[in-house]
Amino acid sequence: MKYLKILIPISILSLIFAIDYYNKYYKPNTSFEDESIFLYVIEDDSLAFKDSISKYIKSEKTFYEVAERLKYLQNKKTGRFKIAKDIGNNDIVNSLKFNNTPVNVTFNNQERVENLAGRVSKQIYEDSISLLSAFRDKKFLEDNNLNEQNVISIFIPNSYNIYWNSTPEDFRDRMLVEYNKFWNEERSTKAKEIGLTKLEVISLASIVQIESRKNDERPRVAGLYINRLKKNMKLQADPTVIYTIKDYYKNFDTIIRRVLYRDLRLESEYNTYKFVGLPPGPITMPDISAIDAVLDYEKNNYLFMVADPSNRGYHLFASNLSEHNKNRRAYIRWINSRGIYR
Repeated sequence: MKYLKILIPISILSLIFAIDYYNKYYKPNTSFEDESIFLYVIEDDSLAFKDSISKYIKSEKTFYEVAERLKYLQNKKTGRFKIAKDIGNNDIVNSLKFNNTPVNVTFNNQERVENLAGRVSKQIYEDSISLLSAFRDKKFLEDNNLNEQNVISIFIPNSYNIYWNSTPEDFRDRMLVEYNKFWNEERSTKAKEIGLTKLEVISLASIVQIESRKNDERPRVAGLYINRLKKNMKLQADPTVIYTIKDYYKNFDTIIRRVLYRDLRLESEYNTYKFVGLPPGPITMPDISAIDAVLDYEKNNYLFMVADPSNRGYHLFASNLSEHNKNRRAYIRWINSRGIYR
């Protein structure tokens, strides 16, 4: 009886302790209806963390008590952490420790690395200035035979799983890995057969992409430009002149719908009316279809083309100047009738 009197209070205390322990560590403490949420954590910003976590939990008091005991608060890491619905503080803390989840980073059609840095900075933690600095890092460029004009070539437009807390260098290096994967044996062989380097293929693809928005026409456009390269003719590609105008006047926000004769005289390595060969780098970020259109170009005899007024988005092709001038006159009449003078 004496022992029973002792055991009963001990059992009650043990039960109270067990209930309290369960309530603090394992009783569901989330307050959202979705199956899961993502919490964005910045390592050294405790105030932002408190504001964020408070939106998704019922009891801040018990969460912080458990987080302190599990030594999380003094060891927070930057990242995007997935937290499941209806879990307790113990699992919430473990999710914040171990459940860093990638984001789906997407980019395409960027004219310059400055634009790319801005686009990516909206999808991961790092700012555009830090990203741009990593893209233009002198040692990185030298080690990979790149320069500031062609470094955008290594960024193949696609969607990539990237950790939100990736450093600018981590992101850049991951893109280089993806670039090397993209240039598999088949694509590399095709580039050699054409007589172009990988970087030259991408520069040409950037012109092809802007010249034609129609995927089915791009191989034909690519074939025309390859014919010109083989004949050592100037490419005379209007998209390179448009890029030249923007670069010359340092205004990449301007919209240019018509190239004028005076524009053809602008001094720039990008102006293919002034210089033979490809520009020193891409004039935009070509998508995969444009790159493959160059690698699988149509073998034809065309040397000239002009927009087709009767088939919007497509072009009229010619293998000689006489035929081209006829096509061109029809185009000029059409564009003048539309009142497009710039």
